[in-house]
Amino acid sequence: MRHSILALAAATSMAFVGYAPTAFSAEPIVGQWRAPGGGVVEVAPCGGEFCATVVSGEHKGKAVGRMSGTGDSYSGTVTDPREDKTYDGTASIEAGGNTLKLEGCALKVFCKSQTWSRV
Repeated sequence: MRHSILALAAATSMAFVGYAPTAFSAEPIVGQWRAPGGGVVEVAPCGGEFCATVVSGEHKGKAVGRMSGTGDSYSGTVTDPREDKTYDGTASIEAGGNTLKLEGCALKVFCKSQTWSRV
């Protein structure tokens, strides 16, 4: 379980698909993020939430997250693209908007976090 959550973070570069010219595009979570493994994920507005999709790396094209929130705090789900397993997740914007800290949890007790950098 712990390995899966780590793999999710390392293998995934969160990318959210479906940019729309709305207030959502001004949200700090929107944009491209580099995961520690080097992959890039794009986060974009989608249906009143924010969706993350891998845009480069081994899992290019896979949806890896869906969150809602505003400002610097978001919650929803994250998906491990290697095992196609989904976990409860949170995200927060730090370091003046240049860092995205993610946490994925199974059963709300087995959690793993990862920090991504804005591209």
